[in-house]
Amino acid sequence: MTTPLPEVDARRPSAERVLEALTVAVLVLDRDLRALALNPAAEMLLGVSARKARGTPVGELLGPGAEPIVAAFREALASGHPYTERGLALPLPGRAAVTVDCAVTPLGEPGGALLVELAQVDRPLRIAREERLLAQQQAAQAVLRNLAHEVRNPLGGIRGAAQLLERELGDPALREYTRIIIAEADRLRALVDRVLGQHGAPRRERLNVHEVLERVRRVVEVEAPPGVRIRRDYDPSLPELEGDADQLIQAVLNIVRNAVQAVGERGEILLRTRAERQLTLGRRRHRLAARIEVIDDGPGVPEAIRGEIFYPMITGRAEGTGLGLSIAQSIVQQHGGLIECESRPGRTVFTVFLPLEAGEDD
Repeated sequence: MTTPLPEVDARRPSAERVLEALTVAVLVLDRDLRALALNPAAEMLLGVSARKARGTPVGELLGPGAEPIVAAFREALASGHPYTERGLALPLPGRAAVTVDCAVTPLGEPGGALLVELAQVDRPLRIAREERLLAQQQAAQAVLRNLAHEVRNPLGGIRGAAQLLERELGDPALREYTRIIIAEADRLRALVDRVLGQHGAPRRERLNVHEVLERVRRVVEVEAPPGVRIRRDYDPSLPELEGDADQLIQAVLNIVRNAVQAVGERGEILLRTRAERQLTLGRRRHRLAARIEVIDDGPGVPEAIRGEIFYPMITGRAEGTGLGLSIAQSIVQQHGGLIECESRPGRTVFTVFLPLEAGEDD
């Protein structure tokens, strides 16, 4: 009598779907330690698509400084013995190192293939930092808005009094002083309007983020000195997102203009897009998000203000108002995203995260 085959439960997730949902990065390496497969979490961690990574030596995926890690992989492959290393500093090409717990399991006979699992242990710290940044930004914006409202009314009174005084003065030399008062009052009023004007709710529509970046690029190329070069590295597979095109253009424009001012008369700015999977923003987990990077080779953000650059009125330039990055952060937050900054001399990266779909509470 033939034993009937067990029925497959259609509701049971496939192995591929389980791997896609994992927040642990999973890599499969062949006997030459070249990548055979990556799950989405590994793509996000390494900053490369599975298609592009396939066949690439793992040392190239991990970047300079990964020689000891690769040597340990090679030893595990040859011996057939699994191992786990906790708190491993993982170097990444062009990015800051991350701390991971690394589990390595040989597959099949010694010298066959290798399963590598990388669990990022500094992820909770990143989430806590983002939550703190969001809370600080919201508190600073609330204080600034209240202050701007308080300043607006006296400014109107000062301007009106100066106009009345100007009509009473017969001496043209004295009128010059009242015109200075009026001009300065107008300048402060414009500054107050900028503070209050970035809080309009986004008019959401389907848009391509690369169209936003191209609009910004064309504007900045006209403004920038001839010695500043703007390069592009776009991921054409990014889907559309819902957002306000004008507001997002303003946010990215503020960041890119900041980069142009940083590099001065000569330098390079890179606009890069990638997909981020299983990304948590303010305790909301998004299956898919867009990562927009603005990278410049300028001198870097002064260390004294690196932790405060998104606060209003914080700037490293004597002529700056300190509102550009604050406004950009506010706009991106209204779209459910966040802006982060990493900076060192010769390389500053502003990263804009924008969810491509509704998130779930963690």
